[in-house]
Amino acid sequence: MPEPSLPFDTAELVGAVEAEILRLVDAHDPATSGLYEMVRYHMGLDGSGPSGKRMRPLLGLLAYASITGEYAPALPGAAAVELGHNFSLVHDDIEDADRERRHRPTLWVLHGVPQAINTGDAVFVLSRIALHRLTELGFPDAKVLRLMRLYDETCLALCEGQYLDIWAGEHDQPMSVERYFDMIGRKTAALIAASIEAGALLATDDEAVVSRYRAFGWALGLAFQLNDDLLGIWGQETATGKQPSDLARHKKTLPVIYALEHGAPADRARLLEIYARPDPGSAEVAEAVAILERSGAREFTRSEAHRYRDEALAQLDAAGVVRPEARARLEGIMRSVISA
Repeated sequence: MPEPSLPFDTAELVGAVEAEILRLVDAHDPATSGLYEMVRYHMGLDGSGPSGKRMRPLLGLLAYASITGEYAPALPGAAAVELGHNFSLVHDDIEDADRERRHRPTLWVLHGVPQAINTGDAVFVLSRIALHRLTELGFPDAKVLRLMRLYDETCLALCEGQYLDIWAGEHDQPMSVERYFDMIGRKTAALIAASIEAGALLATDDEAVVSRYRAFGWALGLAFQLNDDLLGIWGQETATGKQPSDLARHKKTLPVIYALEHGAPADRARLLEIYARPDPGSAEVAEAVAILERSGAREFTRSEAHRYRDEALAQLDAAGVVRPEARARLEGIMRSVISA
């Protein structure tokens, strides 16, 4: 007998996550309403602009549903993940001096750095508060505490990854390819893996299944970041919500790191020279792109993104418990965000 289809779609999942978040954001003293208006603006919950794909909470809910066939009990964990992701984005925009996100001014541009930092801090605290509702839904205290520990360790990994990223941008010493994978593991893969692991943790006590789901999320997170590296240099603004300006902003993503390790000596020297310029012009950026392509950096990054995408699917299948429709939806999300 075929597996029953999942009685919900992606739009329903996104709407449920946003309702769970708004339940937290709206339940506060009117005297501080301006703070929560900033939260809603940044997260695209005020109707003034796009809200993003909500990929991380979707993955968590689908992980839970792929085992249980439902999603509602996992909503607090999904809301926590999305809030956690967004607190890091508020701070990231300040640290990187990004003036736009999703075609709109970033929070610090509109309200100043102090208020943006405070709003990011508030979003982090809301992400912790979100998890407490799991107790109200009947999950055992031990499971809730384990999930909180996973969440806290993940947030620490985000900070560690951001430290390594900022450090690399401030120093001339090139980062190795191996060290770069360590950095993006902390900064990007950790949160995606935690989202999916959280869904599995809430759905089952089978540690082998939970481990497979975490491995699925980890590989997917690496693939997602490598795809983002490609888009940051060769992407289209209409697809990413920001200009492909990683080279102009001296970001040392995998294509650049690979070229500095594997390019011809003259190309490596010229790439470092361009990176040393405070404000490289369009001609120099184009020259840097040509160097990356000659070194094979573009193809290497793309092949690694596809390799980790395929590894993610293999880990998901190895779990042995995934409903076919849930797997199809998970694969659809993967292919929609790993397209470069």
